[in-house]
Amino acid sequence: MYLNHYGLTEAPFRITPHTDFFFSGANRGATLEALLYAITHDEGIVKVTGEVGSGKTMLCRVLIERLPPEVETVYLANPSLEREEILQAIMDDLKCGMAGTPRAGQLLRTLQEHLIALYAAGKRVVLLIDEAHAMPPETLEQIRLLSNLESSRHKLLQIALFGQQELDLHLATALLRPLRERVTHSFRLEPLVHADVGQYLMFRLRQAGYKGPDLFNSDALKLIAKSSEGLTRRLNILADKCLLAAYAEGRHGITRVEAAAAIRDCGFAPLGPRRTFVSTPVLRHAGVAAAAIALVAGGGLAGMKLSSQPVPPVQPVAASVPAPAPPAVPVVPAVPAASAPPALSSSYAPSNQSGVPPPVPEKKAESAQSTRMASGDVSSSGGVPLSSRAGTGQARVIPLPTPQVSAVLAPSPREKRAPLNAAPRPALTFQEVPAQATADAPPETRAPAGED
Repeated sequence: MYLNHYGLTEAPFRITPHTDFFFSGANRGATLEALLYAITHDEGIVKVTGEVGSGKTMLCRVLIERLPPEVETVYLANPSLEREEILQAIMDDLKCGMAGTPRAGQLLRTLQEHLIALYAAGKRVVLLIDEAHAMPPETLEQIRLLSNLESSRHKLLQIALFGQQELDLHLATALLRPLRERVTHSFRLEPLVHADVGQYLMFRLRQAGYKGPDLFNSDALKLIAKSSEGLTRRLNILADKCLLAAYAEGRHGITRVEAAAAIRDCGFAPLGPRRTFVSTPVLRHAGVAAAAIALVAGGGLAGMKLSSQPVPPVQPVAASVPAPAPPAVPVVPAVPAASAPPALSSSYAPSNQSGVPPPVPEKKAESAQSTRMASGDVSSSGGVPLSSRAGTGQARVIPLPTPQVSAVLAPSPREKRAPLNAAPRPALTFQEVPAQATADAPPETRAPAGED
């Protein structure tokens, strides 16, 4: 309708896979060259995936045209076939069909003999399956069995699978794991980016005979690229409607007005987030490790805060033999220094002439130290009160069970105080002994002269 208006020789934006309009930009041309290399060098099974309308069928048709003459192609556009049906379809394309309804084993043997004859004649056979994501699992398993047809050195049948992203999901199942392991090359057709959209549209216009300046301005390209999401089929539909709208208004350039009208007329639904199917095994405990790291980093444990200060090591305890629980030890609260018992008077102990305080017995010191440890004032790691260490930011370490304390925690009978209501004892007094009494004393008790 608008061909003469724009000086075109044919419709530039048909949605049928016309190989003359194959756009080699983006990664299309590189993917085509890689497919040609893989098929002509016996690389086994090749897989090509992409979103709906990304140009997979166009790539498959161009591949058929670019293959060398000695390569015979079998193209299956309708893969929803049973196991026996797909064997029969391959043999019909190769013109080696069998009369009647033979069994699958007979079909496979006849196909192998025919492939060997073609290989001896210097020919190779490639099987191209479009829309492979719609194949039943049993038919895909039959494809794996076909890949086993080989000579002592070369493959007798090359296989190329073209399908949507669901094909990766099918191959990731346990049933089709053997087929996934035989895929030697995997390619993906990504949608066109914004910078490639304008080149793609003008390429197709030039191929259709257009010789004028660029038809789409920057505002129109932005709207078209955003609505199409880079899919070539959507780009063809939107560009065709834009040309039709401009022709109806008698204009040549495509502006934002024509692009917005074409988008409203199409009403494309957004594709949503891109889905990525991973065919390689993933670490099962990665999520658990990440959750544990996040818990510690965020201080998720009750009251724990990370600190750069070193934590005292904890002595390991053998897990095979559980340590017996220590017997209950009565805890005596620590006696403050201000409430210590008063010094003994001369009524209980003789006075110290030198003025130096008497040494404290070792048992008493051990008893006081054990008393402070049992009451929680002193930690078992270094004598630092636990209450003062709690605010330093260190992670609190649960100490090992303390050994049984053998020291006597009760005070000595000598240190007991007299009851408040008891009668005071008479104080001891020292009296001088007359010299006469000293002279009458026995010789062994008389003090030597000069020591009085």
